[in-house]
Amino acid sequence: MNQTLFHLAFPVTDIAQTKTYYVDGLGCTAGRENRHALILNLYGHQLVAHLIKESIKPQRGIYPRHFGLIFSEEADWNNLLDKAKQRELVFFEEAKYRFVGSPLEHCTFFLEDPFYNLMEFKYYRYPDAIFGSAEFSQIGDS
Repeated sequence: MNQTLFHLAFPVTDIAQTKTYYVDGLGCTAGRENRHALILNLYGHQLVAHLIKESIKPQRGIYPRHFGLIFSEEADWNNLLDKAKQRELVFFEEAKYRFVGSPLEHCTFFLEDPFYNLMEFKYYRYPDAIFGSAEFSQIGDS
């Protein structure tokens, strides 16, 4: 393997419920598992769900904390959107377009897992906007 992978650890309060949501719902592949943690493959990236005893409170909005993926093909973004709807996953924000008609144009939606972790899934019309387009100052929603 010569590709750099992304790793993210996040809190959950139930490993079985996590597995159901992320594997059956989102389509991840489960890896190693014990009663305290579960490793998940999300489109080739490693997520690790860690069991905590404290209660987790929902966020009021999408900022400051969420994670997700940027798809390189719009069809892949649409496929996940369709899967999320078919599997009745909770949308924190429905699919929408941001910055339409500008070099920053992208489509996005947010899901919320059973533990209030927010995930954003995007597709940029112009890939330069993912890291570039520094002449623009818009980032996210106002």
